[in-house]
Amino acid sequence: MWRQPLIRPSGTFSLKGRREHGAVGEIPDKPHHPLNVRGEPRAFFGRRSGKRLHKGQDRLFHEKLPALEIALPEGTLDPAVLFPAATRFELEIGYGGGEHLARMAAENPATGYIGCEVFSGGIAKLVEAIDAGDLRNVRLFTDDALKLVVKLPTGSLDAAYLLYPDPWPKSRHHKRRFVSPTTLAELARVLKPGSIFRFATDIEDYANWTLAHVLREPLLHFAPSRPGIWYEPWPGWMPTRYEDKARLEGRMKSFYFEFTRR
Repeated sequence: MWRQPLIRPSGTFSLKGRREHGAVGEIPDKPHHPLNVRGEPRAFFGRRSGKRLHKGQDRLFHEKLPALEIALPEGTLDPAVLFPAATRFELEIGYGGGEHLARMAAENPATGYIGCEVFSGGIAKLVEAIDAGDLRNVRLFTDDALKLVVKLPTGSLDAAYLLYPDPWPKSRHHKRRFVSPTTLAELARVLKPGSIFRFATDIEDYANWTLAHVLREPLLHFAPSRPGIWYEPWPGWMPTRYEDKARLEGRMKSFYFEFTRR
């Protein structure tokens, strides 16, 4: 029987067999859109450019990015090769302006951080932060994150983050959302048992969408310590610019999910 999770206003969630058109968290009955794990083109339409970079950003972008950018090998991409001195390896998908990633890298110099982002403005901001903070433990991938994830060895990451991803709110665009059966399966594969995958959004539909997919991924476990804890930021959390934007636009509630690799 087809079932879906539904986050209730009371702060609990349940699995209910609802088939109403457009129901919150709905996974369509038709086959899910295909995503190519071989790195070939898929339904990926992230914004790659916006406002023109100012002179300083443009200079750093061209001078510093080549040394930071990850080129995918023919075989596997071992994070230990990227960060020989690191004791942990973490991945952030769609880091936006890079505030979270830069702060984490500065606070945890023994951890190697891989950041994936395609938007040139966001890449430039993070390159600027890396240069200003002299961060030696960050490498960047500037294409579809799935292409990088499929290259990583099984059990090679200690944590992964997907924070305020583009929700693609229209139903016909849901195939463009990063969260899907394929991406979650690949993320679960590259995470070490016991490690975490954190997801944050201010869009309830995307929160339900993500929870629906995670509950169907056997290697990921969702076990909140109490009802409603997913509305509370994780310890040490600092809002990103996207969270600040959501608050300014009147979206005062966010979802902070933490999933564990079995």
